Amino acid sequence: MAGSALKLLAAAKIAREEIEVIAVGLGPGSYTGIRAAIAVAQGWQLARGVKLLGSSSAECLAAQAQGIFGRVNVVIDAQRGEFYAATWEISAAARAEIAPLKIVAAAEIAARKNAGEICAGPAVDPVLFPSAGMLARLAAGRNDFVAGEKMEPVYLREVSFVKAPPSRIF
Repeated sequence: MAGSALKLLAAAKIAREEIEVIAVGLGPGSYTGIRAAIAVAQGWQLARGVKLLGSSSAECLAAQAQGIFGRVNVVIDAQRGEFYAATWEISAAARAEIAPLKIVAAAEIAARKNAGEICAGPAVDPVLFPSAGMLARLAAGRNDFVAGEKMEPVYLREVSFVKAPPSRIF
């Protein structure tokens, strides 16, 4: 990932020293990808002193849906027959989260759609994913920077693995 970032900077003719802020998509999404992005950002902060900030996938998607006015359910596939869903109130001038991101059953999303509620996001629109460009635009208007060690991915599930018990060999 760091190699890809360096290639991108070279293609854009931007020196590493010019980077002042790194915005990270915190998910929910690919846990490995999000963890890798956070690790690269933390390393860059340690090495170069850049500022960091993060944004959830739901916030990015709500911003991308800015042209849809009213209540919008942002819906992301959570696997296992479940979805991550948050509800936003969107107007031409602003957007506000009115129901925070939570895990819901597929039946609830179907019921919302059947009731005529607007649903947006990759779980209902295969071409709408959190955009790096939107993440950058969101970051440009913010100053709520965080220390690298405080940056955490958006996890809504309990950890679903169990450590093996210690060996009983003497």
